[in-house]
Amino acid sequence: MFSNRKLQKALLMSASFSIVIWIIFVISQNSTKLWLTLKLPISLQKRNTSTKFLCPTSSMSLIKSPTETELRIREIMEKLDQQIPLRPFTNVKTTTSAAHSITTVLNPQVTYCRGGQLNILLEVRDYLGHRKEYGGDFLRARMSSPSLKAGASGKVTDFNNGTYLVSFTLFWEGQVSLSVLLIHPSEGASALWRARKEVHDIIIFKGKFVNGTSQVFSECRLTLHTSAELCKYLFGGEHEVFYCVKPQHMPCEALTHVSTSNQQISYLTVKEKSLFHKSKVGVEIMKDFKHIEVSKCNKNENVKEKCRIGMNIPLPGGYTLQERWITTFCDQIQLDTIKISGCLKGKLIYLLGDSTLRQWIEYLPKVVKTLKYFDLHGTGSFPKRLLLDAESHTQIQWKKHSYPFITVHLYSVIDDGYIPLEIDRVLGDQNTVFVITFGHHFRPFPIDIFIRRAIRIRKAIERLFLRSPATKVIIKTENIREMPIEREWFDDFHGYIQYLIMKDIFKDLNVGIIDAWDMTIAHNANFLHPPDIVIRNQIDMFLNYIC
Repeated sequence: MFSNRKLQKALLMSASFSIVIWIIFVISQNSTKLWLTLKLPISLQKRNTSTKFLCPTSSMSLIKSPTETELRIREIMEKLDQQIPLRPFTNVKTTTSAAHSITTVLNPQVTYCRGGQLNILLEVRDYLGHRKEYGGDFLRARMSSPSLKAGASGKVTDFNNGTYLVSFTLFWEGQVSLSVLLIHPSEGASALWRARKEVHDIIIFKGKFVNGTSQVFSECRLTLHTSAELCKYLFGGEHEVFYCVKPQHMPCEALTHVSTSNQQISYLTVKEKSLFHKSKVGVEIMKDFKHIEVSKCNKNENVKEKCRIGMNIPLPGGYTLQERWITTFCDQIQLDTIKISGCLKGKLIYLLGDSTLRQWIEYLPKVVKTLKYFDLHGTGSFPKRLLLDAESHTQIQWKKHSYPFITVHLYSVIDDGYIPLEIDRVLGDQNTVFVITFGHHFRPFPIDIFIRRAIRIRKAIERLFLRSPATKVIIKTENIREMPIEREWFDDFHGYIQYLIMKDIFKDLNVGIIDAWDMTIAHNANFLHPPDIVIRNQIDMFLNYIC
């Protein structure tokens, strides 16, 4: 038996030695594949959960198939290309003329009933009086009663043959005026869309690097084509990157502040620029239209359910009456100061976005006197802001969104809020609320940057709902604004495209929507920063969602 055991042991050792020899042979034959596996960048193997500061090094060129995000971007771009087809032109006289266009009221009445519909057929013509054979004009419809401080947006349907249906829902009684503005002819909209897809290097970033008592400024951009050594800052993966030319004797981590400047670059031809003269932007088509009379007509009011997150919002989603926003799809609760304080009790609220959301944190202490600012010792412009009510355990925080953020003033990048990452950092519960807005700062950048950010924010919200379905999320769309000097890049046309993208990306997600675009049209608030009455109505809508 002992000799048999020795024999078995010898056979086992011989077999083991053969296996080792075989493994070594396989590895030597596949060493290249193994080396590639070991050398893959960590960002390709593991999700990036924080901002990285890197100085780029040479890497192997790997052929990668399009990601889910890239495919979604392509899908959205194709939709927009169909909606805004290329409209080249050679003569301004063949573009849309507000003065020559014709409006016809369908089924006119002496008196209209509140809650009813008024439809107008619009036939657009050029400066020669010829009917146009295609659509794509950028129009804005609005109804109003100045004496009642009332207003609402209208709905425009483009038949893509030179005719449009403009529909107004008659929300209130009294004398009502109607308006249809030609913001841009289809040729102008087409030119802006083409330029938006070609745009680069419009905004220049200047980064401030600090190392002890030394500081230096360096050029930064979202895309940098230079042979100089670069600092590369990753946000949420490989596809959202911010670059700075690396200063001498400074580490990449020394970047503390950034400011921006606008380059005098245009992607429009001389003839295209003529379409954006002030006299041709926002021209009234219905200037000869008389007002209509709207009566109650004893119609019964439809009973609406209480406003809640996740509701589908029609267009228009509401109207103003005596300057108060009244929703069309849900029943709003009127909240006084006591009810607002009770609603906010125990809430942890994160406001993430631009200065149109910063207006909220500036307005709230005017209404809730127990909310006090806490000094966070922020530096630069637009520092993080914090409101506290220690007795009620209420905390409201505002953070600006990260790149791109446009201002001539230096602002700190240390307290920037990359929105997907900010969401990922919070566990969430039934008393946690996020309010998110972004858009105005993205207008002069390639549209795919905006789309990618919106998709990544949606994915972060989905992750939040997996770990905490009770957390509330509110999306505030961007608002209309005044006609800026840099019309080509900050025009409302770009804002409207982003508005459509937001509605597409965040549909079917259990979030509340504050349609600031619709609200500011109703208020006729053509300001980058709307007045307090608009902010009050936005906050009132927000409180109805969370209370």
